[in-house]
Amino acid sequence: MESNVSELVERLGSEEDAVRKMAVFKLQSSIGDPSFADVFIAEDGLTRLRYLTLHATGNTLAYSLTSFARLLEVDKGWECIDQELVERVVELIVTHPLVNILRGAMSILVSIVSHPSSVGRLSQNAVSGFRALKPAIAIYPQFLEMLVNRLSSADHALCANALQLINSLMRDSITNDSDHEWPKFIQKLQDLGVIKAVYSLMQGTALQDHAHPLIEFQSLTKILLRKWRDTALDLEKPEHRRALKGIHLASSQEKGNETGADMRRSKKHSPEKWRRLGFESESPVAQFEDMGFLGMMDLADYVRNHQDEFQKMLLEQSTKPARQRCPIARASLSVTSILYDHFEVDKCETEDSKTYLILESRSNLDKLFKPLLLHWTRLHVAGLHSFFRLWKSTSAELEDYDKIVELVRILIESVVGGAPRTKDVQDVEEDLMEFEYSRLRDLQMELLELTYEDAWGQHLRQVREELQHEAAQFVKEQRIRCLLQGAWFPNENISELEGESGSPKWRYVQLSHNRRFLHFGDFESMELNRLDLDVLPGKIDLSTVSSVVSNVSASSDNSSSATAKSVPHQRVSSTKITIHGYVSSAGASNDNKKSSGHSRSASRATQKEAIILTLRPVSPSVASEWLDGLLMLLNQQPITAETSKLIKLISDYGLKIRLLNVRFDDAVFAGEAPAVPSREGLTDDYYYDIFGGS
Repeated sequence: MESNVSELVERLGSEEDAVRKMAVFKLQSSIGDPSFADVFIAEDGLTRLRYLTLHATGNTLAYSLTSFARLLEVDKGWECIDQELVERVVELIVTHPLVNILRGAMSILVSIVSHPSSVGRLSQNAVSGFRALKPAIAIYPQFLEMLVNRLSSADHALCANALQLINSLMRDSITNDSDHEWPKFIQKLQDLGVIKAVYSLMQGTALQDHAHPLIEFQSLTKILLRKWRDTALDLEKPEHRRALKGIHLASSQEKGNETGADMRRSKKHSPEKWRRLGFESESPVAQFEDMGFLGMMDLADYVRNHQDEFQKMLLEQSTKPARQRCPIARASLSVTSILYDHFEVDKCETEDSKTYLILESRSNLDKLFKPLLLHWTRLHVAGLHSFFRLWKSTSAELEDYDKIVELVRILIESVVGGAPRTKDVQDVEEDLMEFEYSRLRDLQMELLELTYEDAWGQHLRQVREELQHEAAQFVKEQRIRCLLQGAWFPNENISELEGESGSPKWRYVQLSHNRRFLHFGDFESMELNRLDLDVLPGKIDLSTVSSVVSNVSASSDNSSSATAKSVPHQRVSSTKITIHGYVSSAGASNDNKKSSGHSRSASRATQKEAIILTLRPVSPSVASEWLDGLLMLLNQQPITAETSKLIKLISDYGLKIRLLNVRFDDAVFAGEAPAVPSREGLTDDYYYDIFGGS
């Protein structure tokens, strides 16, 4: 092996370019082996490789850069890293157009920036990390701009290398630079368009080729957000003081028209200087305790870029009572907190990388990447606008603040969390603004039920069963009361031909007050008033009823509010309810023979089953009421879809009302149950219209 390495090193120093090119070409495939690298360095190959890196051109230079990068990847060759070599590599990235040269050059810089722990092995004149590049970048100030431009390269490998280098620069800057330096560097990258470029990559079709650097950039974005959140607002710091002062100045509406007296008055402390902007007190710093400087950045960005809207809102709020004013600053901090939780910013960055190792399919990668995270500022503004809209549409007051926050949280979880990877941020902004409040309330109730389902389990299922039973009893009583009220039905024996005389045209049926008999009578005309039972000649003992059959269930989904009065020209209904019962052999001729109190003691052996009454309801609603009313009166299950829907509606409302009045932690009391709220001053004079006014 040593002889082969010696020969290779000798060829690297040949005067013929073709020999050097072939030697360094072979070297790039072997240098990644640490044992080979040790022998190569021992044979003084590192000196010749460094020379080629500094002076070669074309493919020889490309192979040299790749070999050097692979040597650094196995943590070898650091003694040759100095400012001259760094400056040469930076120069190549700025000036050279060839992709294969750019890839190797970027890989070398990634290793240099990412290995500050190797400082002891560097040459005396070298430094590690981002600091190693600063002198070279000062000579080539367009370096960062060129680097960001490479993110749009059609060569996926070059694009990935460029992003990897940007990631290394960001991580080292955040970790090792002073508090004053790293924010400026991050801002410069953002000004150069790095967010737009990476966002485009995350939404692109070559996701798998860029997966590793994209995951790292996403993790670094979370690190930045977390670092800003963990930075406490400190008015001793000039940038913090300027940000807070800028918010106050933006609230002033007549800066250019102030007289000397006005300016003197404005310098005096207003009793509501900060509270009128939406802070809870005149000490705004305390309100940034949870969201830190990140909350300040978001609020300041909104105020700066939407100053006219900000001033207009302040003016509108000033005309309202204090309890009805929307607290703008407080709302901004709440939206920041919601986004922070939604994107799981506190989640350890290594978890993203571990997740990637598990995920291989394209669909799983789609779930892993969160391009919208990169547009944090736009989402914050859109979320804040949604907060304002909900506050206004619900006529909220300060005591409702937490409820609005929860609605905004659900809105963001639904719209932002439900957005596919390729959905544009502008479409997400529009969805947030156009999301209907009624849909939001439905989502809230669904989530509430799921939450309590997880917390209560069997207890909640038991409550559902109880409510289902109560709802069924409620509907049973309602249906039977329809029978007690009585109703008119077209007589089935009437001919459809106009002008033909025959049997009475209308039949009136009503349940007796003791609910034991069904009274009925046939009449020539329908009266508007309710009839007395005394005028009804027909009477059926319900104990003799054997069955009630109908074709109602097939048509009951199309419920109608029609009444007998609304169908004068179509007296014969296609819907029919037939009541069967046991009658004596002598009295079972037909339906028109009036039944009057069949004996309960008569033996079933001397009776036979026959049709004892037929009803033709004028609408599906009446059909549902009478068919299910009769069935439930006979202690049988209802069968129409309309009744089933009503039972479900009532039980669901009952469950929602119970959930809205029970705290989540009521399911697992750690100690004593909380005290029952006082009802002092309350009366029992209230009602709840479960049918929404229908």
